[in-house]
Amino acid sequence: MPMTSEEERKKKELFESMSPRRQQRILKKGYDKWDPFLAPKEPPFFSQEERIRVQEAALRLDEFLLHKSREEGQDGPLHSAYVQGAREICFGLSKGEERFQGMQDFCLWLKKIGEESSGEE
Repeated sequence: MPMTSEEERKKKELFESMSPRRQQRILKKGYDKWDPFLAPKEPPFFSQEERIRVQEAALRLDEFLLHKSREEGQDGPLHSAYVQGAREICFGLSKGEERFQGMQDFCLWLKKIGEESSGEE
Protein backbone atom coordinates (compact mmCIF):
# COMPACT_ATOMS: atom_id res chain seq x y z
CA MET A 1 0.00 0.00 0.00
CA PRO A 2 1.52 3.33 -1.05
CA MET A 3 2.33 5.90 1.61
CA THR A 4 0.61 9.22 1.79
CA SER A 5 2.67 12.38 1.48
CA GLU A 6 2.33 12.89 5.24
CA GLU A 7 3.70 9.39 5.92
CA GLU A 8 6.57 10.00 3.48
CA ARG A 9 7.42 13.24 5.29
CA LYS A 10 7.40 11.47 8.69
CA LYS A 11 9.50 8.65 7.26
CA LYS A 12 12.08 11.13 5.98
CA GLU A 13 12.14 13.01 9.32
CA LEU A 14 12.60 9.76 11.21
CA PHE A 15 15.38 8.66 8.89
CA GLU A 16 17.20 11.98 9.18
CA SER A 17 17.00 11.91 12.97
CA MET A 18 18.81 8.55 13.09
CA SER A 19 22.50 8.05 13.62
CA PRO A 20 24.60 7.73 10.44
CA ARG A 21 25.32 4.10 11.29
CA ARG A 22 21.61 3.25 11.53
CA GLN A 23 20.94 5.17 8.31
CA GLN A 24 23.59 3.07 6.53
CA ARG A 25 21.93 -0.14 7.70
CA ILE A 26 18.61 1.03 6.27
CA LEU A 27 20.19 2.18 3.00
CA LYS A 28 21.95 -1.17 2.66
CA LYS A 29 18.58 -2.97 2.86
CA GLY A 30 16.88 -0.33 0.73
CA TYR A 31 15.21 2.88 1.83
CA ASP A 32 12.16 2.13 -0.34
CA LYS A 33 11.69 -1.25 1.36
CA TRP A 34 12.01 0.22 4.85
CA ASP A 35 8.68 0.70 6.61
CA PRO A 36 9.05 2.46 9.97
CA PHE A 37 5.30 2.19 10.53
CA LEU A 38 5.03 -1.59 10.70
CA ALA A 39 2.78 -2.81 13.48
CA PRO A 40 4.60 -4.68 16.26
CA LYS A 41 4.56 -8.45 16.07
CA GLU A 42 2.02 -10.27 18.17
CA PRO A 43 3.49 -11.97 21.22
CA PRO A 44 3.63 -15.75 20.94
CA PHE A 45 0.55 -17.59 22.12
CA PHE A 46 1.17 -20.16 24.82
CA SER A 47 -1.45 -22.79 25.44
CA GLN A 48 -2.61 -23.61 28.95
CA GLU A 49 -0.73 -26.93 28.64
CA GLU A 50 2.54 -25.12 27.80
CA ARG A 51 2.11 -22.72 30.73
CA ILE A 52 1.51 -25.61 33.13
CA ARG A 53 4.55 -27.49 31.77
CA VAL A 54 6.78 -24.44 32.29
CA GLN A 55 5.40 -23.85 35.80
CA GLU A 56 6.04 -27.49 36.74
CA ALA A 57 9.57 -27.28 35.34
CA ALA A 58 10.22 -24.13 37.38
CA LEU A 59 9.00 -25.86 40.54
CA ARG A 60 11.21 -28.88 39.85
CA LEU A 61 14.19 -26.61 39.25
CA ASP A 62 13.61 -24.73 42.50
CA GLU A 63 13.29 -28.02 44.38
CA PHE A 64 16.49 -29.36 42.81
CA LEU A 65 18.50 -26.22 43.57
CA LEU A 66 17.27 -26.16 47.16
CA HIS A 67 18.21 -29.84 47.55
CA LYS A 68 21.69 -29.29 46.07
CA SER A 69 22.26 -26.25 48.24
CA ARG A 70 21.37 -28.22 51.39
CA GLU A 71 23.27 -31.31 50.23
CA GLU A 72 26.47 -29.35 49.84
CA GLY A 73 25.91 -27.51 53.13
CA GLN A 74 26.27 -24.13 51.48
CA ASP A 75 25.22 -21.05 53.33
CA GLY A 76 25.10 -18.91 50.18
CA PRO A 77 23.65 -19.47 46.75
CA LEU A 78 25.04 -21.97 44.25
CA HIS A 79 27.43 -20.73 41.57
CA SER A 80 25.58 -18.85 38.84
CA ALA A 81 27.01 -21.02 36.03
CA TYR A 82 25.75 -24.14 37.83
CA VAL A 83 22.28 -22.64 38.24
CA GLN A 84 22.23 -21.48 34.61
CA GLY A 85 23.16 -24.96 33.38
CA ALA A 86 20.47 -26.58 35.51
CA ARG A 87 17.91 -24.02 34.29
CA GLU A 88 18.78 -24.57 30.62
CA ILE A 89 18.51 -28.34 30.76
CA CYS A 90 15.37 -28.22 32.90
CA PHE A 91 13.45 -25.98 30.52
CA GLY A 92 14.99 -27.59 27.43
CA LEU A 93 13.80 -31.03 28.52
CA SER A 94 10.37 -29.68 29.46
CA LYS A 95 10.03 -28.29 25.92
CA GLY A 96 11.21 -31.57 24.40
CA GLU A 97 14.29 -30.08 22.73
CA GLU A 98 16.54 -32.76 21.19
CA ARG A 99 19.74 -31.04 22.27
CA PHE A 100 18.90 -31.38 25.95
CA GLN A 101 17.57 -34.90 25.54
CA GLY A 102 20.96 -35.83 24.11
CA MET A 103 22.70 -34.30 27.12
CA GLN A 104 20.49 -36.19 29.53
CA ASP A 105 20.91 -39.49 27.68
CA PHE A 106 24.69 -39.07 27.66
CA CYS A 107 24.80 -38.31 31.40
CA LEU A 108 22.64 -41.33 32.21
CA TRP A 109 24.81 -43.54 29.97
CA LEU A 110 28.01 -42.21 31.57
CA LYS A 111 26.62 -42.89 35.05
CA LYS A 112 25.62 -46.41 34.00
CA ILE A 113 29.06 -47.33 32.65
CA GLY A 114 30.67 -45.79 35.72
CA GLU A 115 28.54 -47.99 37.97
CA GLU A 116 29.29 -51.05 35.84
CA SER A 117 33.03 -50.45 35.96
CA SER A 118 33.03 -49.88 39.72
CA GLY A 119 31.04 -53.09 40.20
CA GLU A 120 33.60 -55.16 38.24
CA GLU A 121 36.49 -54.35 40.59
